[in-house]
Amino acid sequence: MDAQNEMKIKKDKGSAVTDMTTGSVTGHILTFALPMLIGYVFQQFYSMVDTIIVGKFVGVHALAGVGSTGAISFMIIGFCTGICAGFSIPIAQSFGARDMQRLRRYIANSIWISAAFSVVITLLVCALTGTILHAMNTQEDIYQYAYDYIFIVFAGIPATILYNLTSSIIRAFGDSRTPVWFLLLSSLLNIVLDLVTIICFDMGVKGAAYATVFSQFVSGVLCALYMYRHFDIVRCSRDELRPSITHIRQLLYMGVPMGIQYTITAIGNVILQTAVNGLGYMAVAAVTAGGKVRTFFCTPYDALGSTIATFAGQNVGAGRLDRVKKGVINSFIIGCIYSAFGLVVMILLGEPLSLLFLDQGEADIIAMTKYFMVVDAVFGVLLTGVNVFRFCMQGLGYSGLAIFAGVLEMIGRSAVAFLLIPVFGFSAACFAAPAAWLLADLFLIPTCFGCIRKLAGRVRAA
Repeated sequence: MDAQNEMKIKKDKGSAVTDMTTGSVTGHILTFALPMLIGYVFQQFYSMVDTIIVGKFVGVHALAGVGSTGAISFMIIGFCTGICAGFSIPIAQSFGARDMQRLRRYIANSIWISAAFSVVITLLVCALTGTILHAMNTQEDIYQYAYDYIFIVFAGIPATILYNLTSSIIRAFGDSRTPVWFLLLSSLLNIVLDLVTIICFDMGVKGAAYATVFSQFVSGVLCALYMYRHFDIVRCSRDELRPSITHIRQLLYMGVPMGIQYTITAIGNVILQTAVNGLGYMAVAAVTAGGKVRTFFCTPYDALGSTIATFAGQNVGAGRLDRVKKGVINSFIIGCIYSAFGLVVMILLGEPLSLLFLDQGEADIIAMTKYFMVVDAVFGVLLTGVNVFRFCMQGLGYSGLAIFAGVLEMIGRSAVAFLLIPVFGFSAACFAAPAAWLLADLFLIPTCFGCIRKLAGRVRAA
């Protein structure tokens, strides 16, 4: 244990580092999840602002164009987000074990790997953007909008990785509040830039994309500066900064499976989006608007997932598997309570929420959007299970097993796309996500508890 640096991190003025290996399990979960929830809400808020402004000031075809890129964006950006979240797991485990030298080696090597991924992924996906959109059956009347938007977003992948890596490291220390402050600032910046680029300079969907990328870059830089100035334990010596095959191998073992999991899940989304694209712009617009609202209301599930990953990581490092089991059960209960609330809101406010993105005259699309949102909300409990149990397994160190859940989600969405949408059309598309969540839960829940028992046995044997 690096006792000196442990004392330094506790004394850092203004830091919000939390040791989650002791104290109230539910208290830690709620205290950690709430700031993350606020951050996710604002992240989705400025994403919704993009969509609202595009829909209102550029038009429904532009809205459909931006929306048609959602699945491929999730596939690529999700991979980047996944690997960064995976890199933070060994860091959280090292923090829980109070091995600060190992922690610094993981941080240094995660930076090297992230830099390499940033260059390779950006060059590859930018070169293939047009090919991907054509393969997704993107309609000609929305193709240019889709291309202009997603190409700029892909070019900004280094900014995405910068923010996700730095914020994930800070959260690994138990500090979920600090990244939120910087995200709030970048959200406000994004909104201002949206208004300026789209309304004042008439840059259309390109303006929305530039605003998103620049705002995320600002939040990433701020997180990096804060981390360096406030956490002495991240200040590596020259020897600790050198690439280490041992640490790189472990980081890749944790990070790549998490990234692949997002990608596999997203492949199902891409297949589904391709089927929806073939239904015409009305279906695409409805799924786009409904998907934005759904993503906004799913932020508590995301917050619970990220919370249990950090909670499990720290407690595995400390050998407290009893706390991990209690934490995952309590998180699931909290998510189920929220899912009931979300369903009531969708039933009562589905149409007004649709009008955030659509004009009053688009009555058919509004009705389709509300139907999409209500169906999703009915099965919110299933999504709770996916987030809580999958992220717990990742925090335990079983990222590879979690990939299979992504495969099952892909199978669920693909089955709906290939078998049901050609027969039942838009109605079938609304049940694609619940089908994916159900298949994933059937695997994740028993496997997660099995992993906890296995690790607990190892701790007792040691």
